[in-house]
Amino acid sequence: MTEESAPPCVDLETPSPARIYDVFLGGKDNFAVDRAAAQLALQAGPDIPLAARENRAFLGRAVRFAIESGIRQFIDVGTGLPTQGSVHEIAQSRAPEARTVYVDNDPIVLAHARALLSLSDTTTVIQGDLREPLTILGNPRLQELIDFRRPVAVLMLAVLHFATDEEVRDTIAAFHEAMASGSLLVISHGTPDGHPEDGSSTEDAWRNASARIRGRSRDEVQAMFRGFELLEPGVVWVSQWRPDDGDGAGTRWVYCGVGRKERGA
Repeated sequence: MTEESAPPCVDLETPSPARIYDVFLGGKDNFAVDRAAAQLALQAGPDIPLAARENRAFLGRAVRFAIESGIRQFIDVGTGLPTQGSVHEIAQSRAPEARTVYVDNDPIVLAHARALLSLSDTTTVIQGDLREPLTILGNPRLQELIDFRRPVAVLMLAVLHFATDEEVRDTIAAFHEAMASGSLLVISHGTPDGHPEDGSSTEDAWRNASARIRGRSRDEVQAMFRGFELLEPGVVWVSQWRPDDGDGAGTRWVYCGVGRKERGA
């Protein structure tokens, strides 16, 4: 995509977290301002693009785990730009009846996702901000596709680090209250723990972005699962969560975990 082809609602002067992430994944839906911001992060962490790919691989494993657990409903909050191996593709490859609602507040994300998903009656995208969970939960289209009387997998991948501690607590609490027993909460979250000397430098990439990033420690990420049973292997690096090859060696920029809401919780 070129600056000339950008929709008029897109701010070309401010980096977008979704488009910076698209740079890391080798995508084309980004602008010069996003590439410049990404370069700041790469100067401190040249392996960050690998971490982004590991995060996508974790998404795939988590969705397959949810399907194997009997879940057929997914809400992907902060979905980012559509790419190969998205939630609905993975879920429906194993359960064609699976339903997915994508949530994002970036105009580029919404435009691309709606173009790709406009003909689907099991998959949709809605505008929403993770910091306004009740608005998301009350969206009519989400309520059409998601039956909260049945288990649902709520994915918050690489998005909660753009929210304050209070916003994170309020958002997770709102979804926890809405989710049925057996539902899953899937989180990945940036951290400086693996690179304490470079963590602040990488955060500079988002200093002027539409949303600032804040890395958190393992203990802080683990605390996000309060009210959920944290499933094995707990909060680990994204490459270490039930890896397909059994290895788990990888980067140390992103933690992840999966929690299950138990009956009566």
